[in-house]
Amino acid sequence: MSTYYAHSGRKIDKSDWQPLEDHLAGVSGLAAAMAQVLGLEDAAHAAGRLHDAGKYAAAFQKRLEGGLPVDHSTAGAKLALDLTAPGQRRLAELVAYAILGHHAGLPNRDDASESSFDARIAAYARAPDPTTERAFRASAAPRDIGAPPPGADGFGLSVLGRMLFSCLVDADFKDTERFYAGLEGKTIDREWPDLQSALPKLRTRFDAFMRSRPAEGPLNALRRDILDQVRARAGEAPGLFTLTVPTGGGKTLTSLSFALEHAKAHGLRRIVYAIPFTSIIDQTVEVFSDCLGDGFVLAHHSAIEEERPERAAGFRGPDSQRDKQRLAMEDWAAPIVVTTNVQLFESLFAARPSRARKLHNIAGSVIILDEAQTLPRPLLMPALRMLEALCALCGCSIVLCTATQPAFDRRNLKGGLALEGRELAPDPHGLARRLRRTTIRDAGDLDNDGLVEALGAERQGLVIVNSRKHALELYRAARAAGLDGLTHLTTRQCAAHRRVVLNQVRARLKGREPCRVVATSLVEAGVDLDFPRVWRAKAGLDQIVQAAGRCNREGKADPASSVVTVFSAPDYPPPIEIRGLVEDMGRMRPHDDLLSLEAIENYFEEVYWRLGPALDAKRICEQFVVLRRKNQLHFAYRKVAEDFRMIESGMAPVIVPWDNTAEAAVDKLGVEAVSSGSLARDLQPYIVQVPLKARRLLLDSQHIKFARPERRGEQFVVLRNAALYKKDVGLVWEDGQYLAEDCLLI
Repeated sequence: MSTYYAHSGRKIDKSDWQPLEDHLAGVSGLAAAMAQVLGLEDAAHAAGRLHDAGKYAAAFQKRLEGGLPVDHSTAGAKLALDLTAPGQRRLAELVAYAILGHHAGLPNRDDASESSFDARIAAYARAPDPTTERAFRASAAPRDIGAPPPGADGFGLSVLGRMLFSCLVDADFKDTERFYAGLEGKTIDREWPDLQSALPKLRTRFDAFMRSRPAEGPLNALRRDILDQVRARAGEAPGLFTLTVPTGGGKTLTSLSFALEHAKAHGLRRIVYAIPFTSIIDQTVEVFSDCLGDGFVLAHHSAIEEERPERAAGFRGPDSQRDKQRLAMEDWAAPIVVTTNVQLFESLFAARPSRARKLHNIAGSVIILDEAQTLPRPLLMPALRMLEALCALCGCSIVLCTATQPAFDRRNLKGGLALEGRELAPDPHGLARRLRRTTIRDAGDLDNDGLVEALGAERQGLVIVNSRKHALELYRAARAAGLDGLTHLTTRQCAAHRRVVLNQVRARLKGREPCRVVATSLVEAGVDLDFPRVWRAKAGLDQIVQAAGRCNREGKADPASSVVTVFSAPDYPPPIEIRGLVEDMGRMRPHDDLLSLEAIENYFEEVYWRLGPALDAKRICEQFVVLRRKNQLHFAYRKVAEDFRMIESGMAPVIVPWDNTAEAAVDKLGVEAVSSGSLARDLQPYIVQVPLKARRLLLDSQHIKFARPERRGEQFVVLRNAALYKKDVGLVWEDGQYLAEDCLLI
């Protein structure tokens, strides 16, 4: 065969088909450029050159004409192992992992399945394709692929392997996309401003924005002082930092300012701002856009993950309806990305190509983890190991930004981070005292009647409880009592609905109107609300401190009169995890001020002492091992991707056609030309997560249904019975079959 092809076109004479050599050259060049920041350009070039080696085969060429599916990935992985120098075995294995996974996802080394690394390599070795072997042994297949950084352990090598995988997958997608876009006469706009080029404008806009903000008063003076002192530290060497500033101290804008200055000082490529909950992502994006202007900030989170089906002739590019923002969600090409902890960390531990292709763009970035104390404790150790690897091997700087800095320092936590001397805030203990705006009191037991009475005695107040069930029943009791200005805030409501509710609450608070809110803990981390009184069901100290951040937030009242009342709810026992945190508080030393950093540090010491090995409950760190006797990387990529789930709530999404925008997006589910990924992103503000059993019963009773299953499978479940979605409380699935089993957090 004189010409081999990578992708088919439209013409019978194949004059518009993509030659395989062109595709391999394009992918290897793109991948090498993407890997430069990692120092892995030679390995990435080899991965790009070899990834489709199996297409040098008559069987695959017939596949392009409509024949049977063919494994075209394993050949390149085997060649990567055979054609590299013996001393480069470890990096060659990382290349082989990436090639094996570039369609099906990164494999496990050996899991007794036919899809494992060892099984696929062994099967190909038994029956190699002679055409493929000849084509590559006669070509300029690279033999020198470099070497991994000295001292990188198994976990660190696994991170570099994911980065190589990301470079290969993204380059493969983009070269294929470019080919098909050319066939269809389309222009794909993926261009974003380069952060370094944009920094002069961004820094000027930031300073102008800060000058436009209120300057009078001691609190604003303190915020300016914190910002100035933190920004002065931006020239320090890249790595891990902490920023411990109490709520109201301006840590969001301070951390952004540090990131801009730090990126300038060290030539970093991107700012990634990760927050714990989707409920505050829009608020953060709005602040950043107001500060920096449009065209620089990308928001990315998704309640429905896109599954990208493989096609015999390759990916045919994005639909014309996609805009640059949607495209940037695939590869995080924007200079500033605002995302969630779930999206960030589950991508960093992902095995799927569509989820992992963005990872190489995280290298060389400033990563800010807002509310770092919310990292899930059963996954804490692998998360910390990942942060270390990003700094040590991928050129990142990371800022752990919080009002309640957890004891991540290795002096307090075995296996923790090297953080000594890397605190950015000036005198965190002094700041905690100066920014103290509330008083915490323990009220003992309070049932719903007592809470309604207490809430009714205040013109404005917020009650935070531990479950949606408790929140709903307390709200109904308060409504029956006729309380004025009553609002319910919960994840029973879709995000678009919650945004409207939050704006109404802020307007009432600002106008000094009656405003009484019953909420779950979604309001605690970063939601900008300022109540004179707050009640919080017993929980961990970190959650209590976060609740206190919604009380007298602007510091305009006397702390002695701004009371956060902690209570036990006798009819609603806390979930097991929260019960353990309450017990941790019980073991603490006595503290006169629970809002002091001494108390918070003591609390986290108790939490981590109790959990011990449970800080890596899935034993993820043990899944990346270098077998020195065999000189082999024994990595369980696929298993870890399945195990690393930051939210394991047993919940499933239901789409609520809450407004005209949602209804229009639901209607597009029937349009074949619109991709599922595009629609998933349009619909993400209209998702409510419900218990799995509840969703099954709602499906059986036809209150919800799969939308266009013949085209979309079971990806989109839409509410049919609008009566189940109440304008004040959201989706009450119990009304569908009188279900009563929701005792879940938030």
